[in-house]
Amino acid sequence: MTAWMSPVDSGLAEAAGTALASVLDGRPLVSAERFGSSMRTLCAGPGPIRQTRPALAVGCYPAWEPAAPGTVLAAEDRTGRRGPAERHAWMEAVDADAVRWLAELPKPPVIAAWYATDRLRRWAGPGGTVAAIDGRRRAVIEDKAAFDDLLQAAGVPQRMRIPCVRVDGPLPSLAELRRRVGSKRLVVQAGADSGGRGTVFVDHDADLARAAAVTGPYKVAAFITGWSSNTTVLSVPTASGGVAVYVDRPSHKAVGIAEAGIGPGKSAGNDWSRPWPEEASAELVDAAVRIGRHLWAKHRMAGLFGLDALLTAESRVMFNEINCRNQGTTEVSAANQQLRGLPPFLAAHLTVLLGGRPHWLPDPDSFNEVTIRAAARGGPGPYYLKLRHRGADPVRVSGLSGPGVYRAEGGRLVWVRPGAHPACANADLGEVLLANLPAEHVVCLPGAELGTAEALTTGPATPFAAPHQLSVFGDSILDALAAHLTPVRSDSREVTPS
Repeated sequence: MTAWMSPVDSGLAEAAGTALASVLDGRPLVSAERFGSSMRTLCAGPGPIRQTRPALAVGCYPAWEPAAPGTVLAAEDRTGRRGPAERHAWMEAVDADAVRWLAELPKPPVIAAWYATDRLRRWAGPGGTVAAIDGRRRAVIEDKAAFDDLLQAAGVPQRMRIPCVRVDGPLPSLAELRRRVGSKRLVVQAGADSGGRGTVFVDHDADLARAAAVTGPYKVAAFITGWSSNTTVLSVPTASGGVAVYVDRPSHKAVGIAEAGIGPGKSAGNDWSRPWPEEASAELVDAAVRIGRHLWAKHRMAGLFGLDALLTAESRVMFNEINCRNQGTTEVSAANQQLRGLPPFLAAHLTVLLGGRPHWLPDPDSFNEVTIRAAARGGPGPYYLKLRHRGADPVRVSGLSGPGVYRAEGGRLVWVRPGAHPACANADLGEVLLANLPAEHVVCLPGAELGTAEALTTGPATPFAAPHQLSVFGDSILDALAAHLTPVRSDSREVTPS
């Protein structure tokens, strides 16, 4: 771990493990997420909580030591391929085996996932439990067309809401929408999809036609310039019937960076080391608490959720989306809680969903006050940079030693040490953790996720220079990774779709 990473309070880590063990009651914990190494910041980082290491992980990508669960069922181990189709269809690929493997566990499992679905309930089987936000509730809360109504009902001030209109029928003309919203560039959103799906940036009639191809109703909003941001929030029911809301430090999210392999409007990654204006962070925390209380009062929604916002050049905060679930960002943002000596929010999330109480958490008001100060002060903090294959031809990632800590030297990546947590890599020393890399034999198709580059930094070694621009350090990591991509012949049997 980096020298300036504060140790997690051993008493709090033990309390979190004890509470989770109590609600698990001897049942095996199973992870069902795209990454087989999910929850690694809990079990392979500072103050590891052994009860959070899954007995079985079912996913698309395999895990690696020291982040490996007891057993892994990974679709990629069967197909030998990695690409957009594979990451969207991995559950179908392992469905029969997942049902059989889970049924052979000594007790009905507890399945940790982003949100509960009928498939996951079937996997859990009789007596099993899915520890996740209910999928139907999630779809209602995440409905993009209803987001402004949610903000209004929660009492979020108008100045923090992006000008928008809801369209329940066919989309009007571009000129009419511009008139209604008061912006030349528009953002059209629909549905409750994640990862940027269901969002179209509209500059021309052709863009509007693409947006109209998505089933409505629609939210049509003004395009706001500035840094995008992601904030992790935890809601915990109280003994008095209310809810305590804990707000993590907000990030700076980079989007639309071509060099990072992300198309326009897609997230390139998050950095929590950059400072926020203190007044803006205070407003964001206050609004997040209001939203958490509203979700509890109306939907009885407890656990983790994420808020996406924009930080403008004038230091205004404007919310644009909610993700009502544990999500990919949660894995790295957990280092923020560990930097404060606390177990990650995810431990409390699982405990709450299983009916327990996370007594180790501090007073929420005190926690949120520290969040505001930490955000204003800046670094040290974690970051991640998404790695994606943008080329037109299949490749393999060769000449590396699998996931772990590397340094860019001489235009290539040099192995430093094993690792599975962002704190294993000190970006200020030129180090980076490459997480979820494919094995050397795996064929990576165009658009494939190659993994993430993660580390802690005090600020100077962030991978992002601006909202849509990589830093010199970020460029060096991606250039070095590109040197390890070996082309695969397009006529090879290995790349023939199944």
